Amino acid sequence: MKKSKAIIILLVFLLLLGGFGYTAAVGLGADGSGSAASINLGLDLEGGVSITYQVVGDENPSAEDMADTIYKLQKRVEGYSTEAVVYQEGTDRINIEIPGVSDANAILEDLGKPGSLYFIAEYDSEGNLNYQPIGMDEAGNMLYFMNKTIEELEADGSIVLVGTDVKNAQARSYTDNMQNSQFVVDLSMTDEGTVKFADATAKAYQNGESIAIYYDGSIISAPNVNASINDGQAQISGSFSYEEAQQLASTIRIGGLKLELEELHSKIVGAQLGEEAISTSIKAAAVGFAIIVVFMIAVYYLSGVAASFALALYVELIIILLDAFEITLTLPGIAGIILSIGMAVDANVIIFARIREEIAKGKTVKEAISTGYKKATSAILDGNITTLIAAAVLGVLGSGTIKGFAATLALGIILSMFTAMVVTRLLMKAFYAIGLQNPKLYGSAKEKKPVNFTSKKAIFFGISIAAILAGFVFMGINSAKGSGTLNYSLEFVGGTSTDVTFNEDMSLADIDAQVVPLIEEITGDGNVQTQKIEGTNEVIFKTRTLTTQERESFKTVMVDNFAADAEKITTETISSTVSSEMKSDAILAVIVATLCMLLYIWLRFKDIRFGASSVIALIHDVLVVLAFYAIVRVSVGTTFIACMLTIVGYSINATIVIFDRIRENMSNMGKKESLEEMVNASITQTLSRSVFTSLTTFIMVAALYIFGVSSVKEFALPLMAGILCGTYSSICITGALWLVLRKVFPQKSAA
Repeated sequence: MKKSKAIIILLVFLLLLGGFGYTAAVGLGADGSGSAASINLGLDLEGGVSITYQVVGDENPSAEDMADTIYKLQKRVEGYSTEAVVYQEGTDRINIEIPGVSDANAILEDLGKPGSLYFIAEYDSEGNLNYQPIGMDEAGNMLYFMNKTIEELEADGSIVLVGTDVKNAQARSYTDNMQNSQFVVDLSMTDEGTVKFADATAKAYQNGESIAIYYDGSIISAPNVNASINDGQAQISGSFSYEEAQQLASTIRIGGLKLELEELHSKIVGAQLGEEAISTSIKAAAVGFAIIVVFMIAVYYLSGVAASFALALYVELIIILLDAFEITLTLPGIAGIILSIGMAVDANVIIFARIREEIAKGKTVKEAISTGYKKATSAILDGNITTLIAAAVLGVLGSGTIKGFAATLALGIILSMFTAMVVTRLLMKAFYAIGLQNPKLYGSAKEKKPVNFTSKKAIFFGISIAAILAGFVFMGINSAKGSGTLNYSLEFVGGTSTDVTFNEDMSLADIDAQVVPLIEEITGDGNVQTQKIEGTNEVIFKTRTLTTQERESFKTVMVDNFAADAEKITTETISSTVSSEMKSDAILAVIVATLCMLLYIWLRFKDIRFGASSVIALIHDVLVVLAFYAIVRVSVGTTFIACMLTIVGYSINATIVIFDRIRENMSNMGKKESLEEMVNASITQTLSRSVFTSLTTFIMVAALYIFGVSSVKEFALPLMAGILCGTYSSICITGALWLVLRKVFPQKSAA
């Protein structure tokens, strides 16, 4: 690279850095708010709309019907935001909370009236049309006139299926014989619905009839029946746009609810964590970033300067893209960003260590940079792709906050690879081209005597087993005491919602400082969630389930200390926001992600024992952190899932770096060198990377813990434990475990 070109590259980079920084912080929009200010935030950080539905026609709906309705509604409202939550309130009410929304009427209009979907055969028993087309509306949709009411149609047998007979409805696209893209709606029926649908389609096909779909007072589609359908799998085609197909599928899904609901009331609610959570998180990020920059420059000299500039660009880009892709950011989402920042630093550390090794061998700085990047590429790609696979699986199979976590993690990983592999490399070459060529500016690796980690494997395995067993012991003790194996939060076990109207409009900061401590004294639990109702003095407090006596004490404290209106203090039992189906989705997503990672490592390393060692170490880290939760009694909420997933990604990435070095050293082993010596040398060679990457990520999380509010601390504390555990397992467990597996399963890889 010529000096003139290098100067141009550096000037362009600085302009881009300034421009992206301006866009992220100040913005170019009419309101000048900047990308950072316009990022979609979740209920915990911003608030949104809260809609309460009442079950119609059944005063005592069964728990099964309520659970089924809640789960299907959860899937429906995730179209507005992956962070939306649905939970039961009392015995016959369902509450929906959607973040970042201020117009409840728009949601209600789009959501419609659940629970009134019917499939109607074209002719009744007397041969008369049940409905007639009467023209098109302004949007081009066919309008129909109904000859009979639903009650009359039910009486004469014209209704062949109801909404609950439909198992699922999904919009999708396909390419026809003319290579044109078409949009359709795929339907799948329940077992009972399959039988009904087979009978209805057989009759309709024989008579050349159609079957109309009736929802919320009108016919929304009247497809012709082109065959008798016996397997419960049908397809609605037509001149749909993707949005129309998606809307029809969505309407059919919500019409398949077991219960009919009507709106009881809607409110605009404030953030659960308040502005303080955001401001302290920003402060923590700034402090953590500054410390990392100082650390990188102090350890890696000029290379650290390049990495710091690239990391600054990374932060700006991720803020802009979070806004551009309309990704909803919540506290768990911040976990994905933290992990991706750690991995961005990690990639640079791997590269710089390689460059120093090449300089120590006597190569010029230019040769060292080129060779260092080549040798580091496989470890960086394998580590990031493995985590990206996990993020993709979680995004597809997960629900709720897991999808939000997966989106931020995937975005962060892609950006981190770009900044480390492209931006930092370009800056390094530019620095060299303008005359910064002295090897002292880059540093040189010192020969390290291999540490005999594998000889201590019995001690390391024993420590790990003891830590895991301690967790199960504490779980048993906690359960025996009646306090639960883990300290489950409201999201997992539900609790009590208390609505209080104060005599003045208190800020969320004042409520947290003055009111919440008094509530914690009553409950003996620090897990109190607070939501303000916009435009009123009304505040909702969500706590663990309160006894009758505790509810009275709660009311007394509010009246005596804050002159709250006793008549307006109401309490309701609320269900968990994490349903059993969502838990199942999460478990399935993690299992599939783990299997996919195992398969990828097997294919890349040509030895399943590498993959098996990685997965065992991953399970080890999860179990140790679970033990930490049990012993310290950290609250287990939605951030628990994000914390565990972060640890999984961090653990697998750290392990792959060591295995990549083992794979490389195996091909260069001397005849006199044993496998144990080679593994110890590999771990020692990557030791600085393992320690430095863990340290930089730990700094970011520690800053969150130091500056964050209580809910942020409960998220950061186990994450710090997970980082330490992941570092320990990568260095002390995985290499030794791989050796053990080679001895137990000595056969050669099938690959």
